[in-house]
Amino acid sequence: MKFIIIGCGRMGSGLAHRLVRSHHDVTVVDNDPLSFQRLGPGFSGTMREHDALDKESFYESGVAKADGLAAVTGNDAINIVVARAARQMFRVPKVIARTHEPRYSELYHKLGIQTVTNVSLGIERISELLTFSHLDIVHGIGNGDVGIVRYDVPSLLAGHQVKDLTVPGEIIVISLTRKGKTSIPTLGTTLEKGDVIHLAVEEHSVDRLKHGIHAAGGG
Repeated sequence: MKFIIIGCGRMGSGLAHRLVRSHHDVTVVDNDPLSFQRLGPGFSGTMREHDALDKESFYESGVAKADGLAAVTGNDAINIVVARAARQMFRVPKVIARTHEPRYSELYHKLGIQTVTNVSLGIERISELLTFSHLDIVHGIGNGDVGIVRYDVPSLLAGHQVKDLTVPGEIIVISLTRKGKTSIPTLGTTLEKGDVIHLAVEEHSVDRLKHGIHAAGGG
């Protein structure tokens, strides 16, 4: 998959290395050429010295063909502007913006933009958001020990029950939205294509949830 990372600070460089190790095509964009030193001489991705707010330079980064973009500069305003442009102008399927204001998360989620904060989500979680197509961690509780996860139920998971995704004490389905109506499901509630469910997941159980979804045929 092809990913673009805007910002080559500590978070951007760490994310770039993680995605490259997973054999993805990664382009890192920053307006400071010295920032690329964080990537080291062995970095196999692409480095572009561009102003992320310049439309022509943004296009030259390959955004129109990207599978995902993470805007993780140290400036929240730049991250949000770049993320909205990627989502609305270039229709990038998966867009994530770093922000220090988690109260804006729901607003940007409605725009199709995931937000992460330094405390609740780190490099590993951004990588998961970019590479796992149906699973979105929309909010971290406390120091990120528990995450609220949104999952759009695909056709392959239709017919399964809520209990198939539940692990007592680790993973709990807390709401189900179907045709615009939201309710609290029971363990026996049957999932349908197009349902949107929210789950409370302990941080160490995210991988277990992913494996459970794959095992049920919904990955």
